Amino acid sequence: MPALLSPAHSDHHKVVIVGAGAAGIATAASLISRDPSLDIAVVDPADVHYYQPGWTMVGAGVFNAPSTARTMASTIPRGVRWIKARVQGFDPLGQLVMLEDGRTISYEQLVVCPGLKLDWAAIDGLSDTLGRNGVTSNYRYDLAPYTWELVQNLKQGRALFTQPPMPIKCAGAPQKALYLSCDHWLRQGRLGDIKACFFNAGAVLFGVPDYVPALMAYIDKYGVDLNYNHCLAAVDGPNKRATFLRTFADGSTETHTEAFDMLHVVPPQVAPDFIRQSPLADAAGWVDVDPHTLRHRQFANVHALGDVASTSNAKTAAAARKQAPVVANNVLVALGRLANLAQYDGYGSCPLTVERGKIVLAEFTYGGKVAPSFPRWLLDGRQPTRLAWLLKARVLPPLYWQGMLKGREWLARPQPVAAEAAR
Repeated sequence: MPALLSPAHSDHHKVVIVGAGAAGIATAASLISRDPSLDIAVVDPADVHYYQPGWTMVGAGVFNAPSTARTMASTIPRGVRWIKARVQGFDPLGQLVMLEDGRTISYEQLVVCPGLKLDWAAIDGLSDTLGRNGVTSNYRYDLAPYTWELVQNLKQGRALFTQPPMPIKCAGAPQKALYLSCDHWLRQGRLGDIKACFFNAGAVLFGVPDYVPALMAYIDKYGVDLNYNHCLAAVDGPNKRATFLRTFADGSTETHTEAFDMLHVVPPQVAPDFIRQSPLADAAGWVDVDPHTLRHRQFANVHALGDVASTSNAKTAAAARKQAPVVANNVLVALGRLANLAQYDGYGSCPLTVERGKIVLAEFTYGGKVAPSFPRWLLDGRQPTRLAWLLKARVLPPLYWQGMLKGREWLARPQPVAAEAAR
């Protein structure tokens, strides 16, 4: 059981980690595995730690929701202090983290990884109808089971799936909901009576071109009405109407309304308020770090990783799995306990579940460079395979809980920093 910081006093720790999601727990575990004597505190108000990559599978009836959740206390590494509180702000010059209850925590090294904010309120009317009127989202633990309920019960009509502007966590998740729903309807002989539509705020189906042909084959197979440059602006749940803002090539826009029987929404996503309003943020609101060392560009004793970092990689748990050992290594270098910096190459992975039992396994680094973990003869990620499905359904959950969150860096050992990144 992790030690809790008493609310009666402030504290000092050698390393303070803000955020106890995938990135924060993995970094704490990687630090402790390298130096068990290190004084570390993790700050997070949540009681539950979620395996968020599993929620798409919950929305397809493959996983049950409770299997994706564990108590936060059970995930905090032994020897790490858990400060159960909300962060209000930062004073990087004074090396302080300010909490909402008025306390402050001082540090020598700060790691920032609180994740991002799902901005449900940015879509007019959405918050009032989520979880009812056929409106759902796999981006919430409590709503993913409702997705599966809607998919099972829909016999005919229009099913709309949306994708907001980038960046978002797991850029493939909006499509996964689409494909798995269509696959179920196809297997049940209902797809002819259900019209699936995908409204993408972007201009391409997927950002790495190598994977697009396989995905387009499934768009065609399911007869999906594919719409680019369409951003969901408003939802009228009781009347089952969704309003979209369409942007044309010349920059002009128009709005139009679509009827729906089921609506799967992915909300816009931004950095948390206490990050965007802090000295750590860049102009877009993300923590401003070097893309390779993950060290803050202005404050040398601050690192960031996960969804909140300004890096251009895909915001996925797979990215955090690769980033955490790099940050752990580089924090210890900053403390004088290790000699050589490590670097992150932008690796991200998105297992695109195109049907129940098959996945297109997208793996890539900075610049959209394809970076497969397995030889092509074993697993060609550009094609839908059963092996990739087994990896997603059977291997990745225990790898997350028993590997990544325990500091076991399987296929994630940090690489030495390149000379140009070290400067």
